[in-house]
Amino acid sequence: MEFELKEEWRMLKDLVARFVREELVPLEPALLQREAEGGSIGLSEEEGARIDRRSRELGLWGLDAPQEIGGSDLPMAAMVGVNEEMGHSIVPYYLPPDTPNLRLLMLTATPEQKKRYLEPYVRGETKSAIVISEPGAGGDPSGLSTRAVRDGDHWVINGRKIWISNLERADFGIVMARTSGSPGSRGGISAFIVDKGTPGFIPARKIPMIGGSATWEVLFDDCRIPAGQLLGTLDQGFEPMQARLGARRVQMAAWAIGKAQRALDMLCTYAPQRKTFGLPLSERQAIQWWIADAATRIHATRLMTYECAWRIDRGLDVRTQTSMVKAYATEMAWEVVDRAMQTFGAMGMTKELPLQQMANAVRLMRIYEGPTEVHRMVVARNTLARFR
Repeated sequence: MEFELKEEWRMLKDLVARFVREELVPLEPALLQREAEGGSIGLSEEEGARIDRRSRELGLWGLDAPQEIGGSDLPMAAMVGVNEEMGHSIVPYYLPPDTPNLRLLMLTATPEQKKRYLEPYVRGETKSAIVISEPGAGGDPSGLSTRAVRDGDHWVINGRKIWISNLERADFGIVMARTSGSPGSRGGISAFIVDKGTPGFIPARKIPMIGGSATWEVLFDDCRIPAGQLLGTLDQGFEPMQARLGARRVQMAAWAIGKAQRALDMLCTYAPQRKTFGLPLSERQAIQWWIADAATRIHATRLMTYECAWRIDRGLDVRTQTSMVKAYATEMAWEVVDRAMQTFGAMGMTKELPLQQMANAVRLMRIYEGPTEVHRMVVARNTLARFR
């Protein structure tokens, strides 16, 4: 087994680390102040445009997109290090294009759809949103009830979606709808591309979330789209959707590693400086054990995540592994960040340090793309299946 990353992957990881350190981290104090005063944690248009220019200059766009449409064609394993470094910062910035939706489009788009949607997406000219969750179908997407019905040369979509991220910035949504069968069955789900502004595609309610982020509730009211907006094979949208979710879960695991590593670094920097009852915190057994446990779990999570990415790159079945890494990484990061906050005491509770925003982000990550409990259920089910 090979445990050494390729030199070009290490160099890319170092480049992203420098980008985060020099371009994103300096923005954090202003963002924290903005959020503390009741504003958004997000970047302004000017800030976003400047960061876009810099990341593009460094060649950090389209890293895992196909070379024939302007990407670097990097495997998932190379992207683990990239996403780990991006996870260090609380600045909500993502290198375009977003990997999960990119992979879904690569798997399912027709040549015409690739030209119209995938290529501009890779170039960073458009943004997308994934529109899956419903009030009665969150952790179990097979419960989808939003329905698309064929009407001549069009599809008509009716239903309700919720917890949709990035909707206000998206130029199009990738919408999962039932085209046959009934809620509870995996078959009969299809994917559609719905452009922003399409009549009947209604952003109904913005839902504020912890940490200054937001999601949307969306209504589909006789939303009529051309038949050519079907993405992939009719009634066979569940598998590409799972591939898309798997890519996101590996990405999230890498983000969680980055956040946990930064929290541990902050803890290790602070603990020797802070004295209580005549001794530095770093000489207290409780703190030492927190450090040892955090370092061990971060190392284990990093190895698990690279192994899972390696499997994806080889086209292997990763349904169990993606559930493992998503659940383990987010729960690990939650504990490490919490213990860093505890070590900092009252200062750890303030909005002056990034720890509280890291905690908000990780807390959300324990829910979206499948809550921890669902992933544990999946791992248990797949493990028990070997003994039947």
